[in-house]
Amino acid sequence: MRPFVLTLQAETALQEIARWTAETFGPRQARAYGQELIDGCTALAAGRALSRPCRRLIDPALPEDLRFARVGQHFIVFIEAPERLTVIDVLHVRSDLPRRLAALGGDDG
Repeated sequence: MRPFVLTLQAETALQEIARWTAETFGPRQARAYGQELIDGCTALAAGRALSRPCRRLIDPALPEDLRFARVGQHFIVFIEAPERLTVIDVLHVRSDLPRRLAALGGDDG
């Protein structure tokens, strides 16, 4: 099975999600939801979950291998490569996904 790795941004996002969930719903729910997000990453890396290419839905200028998938109330944004899946960020579904993904693509202007 292909592994997945988290960028520093993705690790930070998961920590913030866990903190907010614990404060709002308690530590038990925070652990359960954190595990749901990690399980989603594992399923994506194993090819057992559906994802969408960012460039087709959001912006054709984004990198070809940048993809996203919904897990719970979050989008997992990642780069898919044959040797591993790199989780770039974890964004809430209410976030401005096109704007956040455009920022990941860099500023060419």
